[in-house]
Amino acid sequence: MTTILHNATLATMTAGYGLVEGGAVVIEGDRIVWAGPEASMPAASGERLDLGGRLVTPGLVDCHTHLVFAGDRAREFELRLQGATYEEVARAGGGILSTVRATRAASEDDLLAAALPRVDQMLAQGVTCIEVKSGYGLDIETELRTLRAARRIAQERRVGVRTTFLGAHALPPEYAGRHDDYITECVLPALHAAHAEGLADAVDGFCEGIAFSPAQIARVFAAARELGLPVKLHAEQLSNLHGAALAARHGALSADHLEYLDEDGVRAMAASGTVAVILPGAFYTLRETRMPPIGLLRRHGVPMAVATDCNPGSSPMTSLPLAMNMACTLFRMTPEEALAGATRHAAKALGLTDRGRIAAGCRADLAAWDAAHPAELAYRIGATPLHARIFGGRRDA
Repeated sequence: MTTILHNATLATMTAGYGLVEGGAVVIEGDRIVWAGPEASMPAASGERLDLGGRLVTPGLVDCHTHLVFAGDRAREFELRLQGATYEEVARAGGGILSTVRATRAASEDDLLAAALPRVDQMLAQGVTCIEVKSGYGLDIETELRTLRAARRIAQERRVGVRTTFLGAHALPPEYAGRHDDYITECVLPALHAAHAEGLADAVDGFCEGIAFSPAQIARVFAAARELGLPVKLHAEQLSNLHGAALAARHGALSADHLEYLDEDGVRAMAASGTVAVILPGAFYTLRETRMPPIGLLRRHGVPMAVATDCNPGSSPMTSLPLAMNMACTLFRMTPEEALAGATRHAAKALGLTDRGRIAAGCRADLAAWDAAHPAELAYRIGATPLHARIFGGRRDA
């Protein structure tokens, strides 16, 4: 089936915005076969969709989420507003561990049912691909159950899903003070089981004082390498343990958060091609003051992605356009960088070479907006001007 989108302004995101006024896109099946000025379009017949001059971008890619979980942490939000720090809440048994208790008690169907409304909110704002991490089970059975629920999202909704194993997210209470035992007895067996079942596209970890040391993360990364799985890392969010450099040494797809990243870490990421995933939602929610070094990342040519970090505690956000706005207003990214961060660079952070651009050979995942210029997508606060979402060459009903 051939579909022709025409009378559009294209932000191809092939280099900068890659703007094409009076543009058209020719789609065959789920692939783009041609994109450019409509006046130069090759002869083609098929269903034609007149977009009335609207802006068309690649479908947005949310490359860092934890959206499969049970329960909520609204009370924790109140405590933080009363002065408790993220670390104080975590050490008192709240934080991630409170979500772990709720998630362990939930069935796979329960987890899927809880996740789908969050997914729907993302799709309504132009998202066509979502990364989903485990990490709220912290035992073998629940980690696998979470990943199975995440895989099922793609069966229930028209969206691409990439799953990431995050067993090294926090230390469960039954392993208090025994980080290495937890890695040996739970994380590594769960990782092998997830790989055997085809549930993991990548492996992540949380390298931080309240989580796991670089040496412990290195053990997880070594196991991932043996299984042929790419790695990524929560790094330098609350302190500088040089996790980003560790991730870069392992050829990581991405290092995420990065508020305490130093120039040595930036250089290491630049040399390895590791994407910096910027997560302003957690910075905003936790009322942090240390910003990621956007200027250093820019200067060294490190690609910067932007994601929601959708999770119940530090970033209960499902709006990727809002994350783009925050990246601009809080971190001084440009609107062009923010859109590249939610398309081209976000796809790179997931190891996807056929998403995030409007170009021949790419998957036909697109978003049409009631907007004249792509800067509007980061400019608007709390309103998403989505006109139509096209997934795999087909427009949503």
